Amino acid sequence: MSLSRTHPIDDSTPLSPPSPAQAAPDLQEPLDVLLRIAEQRAQDPEALLDLLRRIEHLHRSIQDGPFRNSLPSDRNGLFTLLSEMESSGGWPYIPRLQLRTFMDLLSPEPEP
Repeated sequence: MSLSRTHPIDDSTPLSPPSPAQAAPDLQEPLDVLLRIAEQRAQDPEALLDLLRRIEHLHRSIQDGPFRNSLPSDRNGLFTLLSEMESSGGWPYIPRLQLRTFMDLLSPEPEP
């Protein structure tokens, strides 16, 4: 099983990440490494869950630290940033799969 960079988890997940041309050159290599790590663990859901939790923790750390500290302090700058975010794909949210969805899928169908 090969993991795809364009496989959506749900409707809130962008269909594809920024192209390598859009990504900063210093980001593409570590992102490729993370993808290879995920592919190496493709048959180990516990290891993949650990990887996802670590990525989410990193996401939150960047969001609550460097990103928040870098926000413009004036309305015009903030409006410009929000406009750019909207036109380039919105907020980089990491959707969390709902356990209830899995449980519902695994539960036996009620007989009519």
